[in-house]
Amino acid sequence: MILQRRNRTLRRSAAIRTMVEETVLRPADFIVPMFIIEGENQKEEIPSMPGYYRYTLDLTVEKAKEYYQKGLRSVLLFIKCPDELKDNTGREALNPDGLMQRSIRAIKSAVPELVVMTDVALDPYSSYGHDGIVQDGEIVNDATVEVLAQMAVSHAEAGADFVAPSDMMDGRIGAIREELELAGHTKTGILAYSAKYASCFYGPFRDALDSAPGFGDKKTYQMNPANRIEAIREVLDDVAEGADIVMVKPAIHYLDIIREVKEAVTLPVAAYHVSGEYSMIKAAAANGWLDYRSAVLEATLAIKRAGADLIASYFAPEIMEWI
Repeated sequence: MILQRRNRTLRRSAAIRTMVEETVLRPADFIVPMFIIEGENQKEEIPSMPGYYRYTLDLTVEKAKEYYQKGLRSVLLFIKCPDELKDNTGREALNPDGLMQRSIRAIKSAVPELVVMTDVALDPYSSYGHDGIVQDGEIVNDATVEVLAQMAVSHAEAGADFVAPSDMMDGRIGAIREELELAGHTKTGILAYSAKYASCFYGPFRDALDSAPGFGDKKTYQMNPANRIEAIREVLDDVAEGADIVMVKPAIHYLDIIREVKEAVTLPVAAYHVSGEYSMIKAAAANGWLDYRSAVLEATLAIKRAGADLIASYFAPEIMEWI
C-alpha cells in the first residue's frame, strides 16, 4: 500500500506518544476533598469508599502538608457535624469556633500557600439532611440563601480562599458575593456548584458525612439528569452573579455537560469526580475486573479532555504518585 499519511507513525513508541499527547494531567489540576471529624489522632475509613478516610483536625493538617509536598495545591473541606449540634436553622454552621472554622485556620496556619476551599451547604448541619431549611415539608429557598451567605462570610473570616456553595438554591451566588463584599472579603473567591445533578452517585459521600436526606430526595433543588440546556442556564446565572469558577457534578457521567459548559463560559471550569464514581472503580478493581491504575488515569483524562480545568478527585493523592 502507498498511503499519504500513516497515523500509526505517531503511536510507534512511548516517547513519540508522549511528544504528541494532547491532554496532560498536572498536580495543579486537582482539588482534594477532605472529610474532618472531631477528636484527636483518629482516622476512620469510610466503608463505602475503600481507602478513603475521615481525619481529626490534627491529622487533617498533617495530610494537608503531605498533599502540598506532593505538588497538590488545593483542598476542599467537608466536616462531619455531631448529631447533637444539628438543627433546622444551620446555627452550628455559623459558629466562629465550629469545626469548619477551626479547620480553615489550622490548615492556613500550617500551609499558607495551600488553597483552601470550603463546602457551603446546610446538609451536614441539618437534622433533616437537606441542603436547606425545611418548612412544612418543603426546602425553602430564600431563608436558606440568607444562612448560606452568612456561612460563606464566616468561612472567609476564618481564612478560606474560596467558598464553594453546593446547595443549588436560586440566587445564592449573588447573595454570597454581596455579603462577602459588604464584609470586606473582596479577595475571597466563589467556586460555584453551578450544574449539580440529583445523582445516585453521591451515596458514599453521604455515608462519609452522615448527611443523607431524612425524608424525600433532593430533586426539587438539584438538577434533573435528563436535562442539558438547563445546565447552561444555571452556569450562566452563576457567572452573572459573580462566580469565579463554575463546576459540573458528577463528572464521568456528565462529560457532555462539561464540554458544553467549557464552550459557553470564559471562567475556569471544574468537575467533581464524585464518591460513587470513585467507589465503582475501587469495587471493580478489587474484584479483578479491571486494572486499577489504568482505569483511574483513563477516567481522569476523560474529565480533563472534556474541558475541565480543575478536577475534585479522591484519586488525586494516588495520581500524584503515578504521573
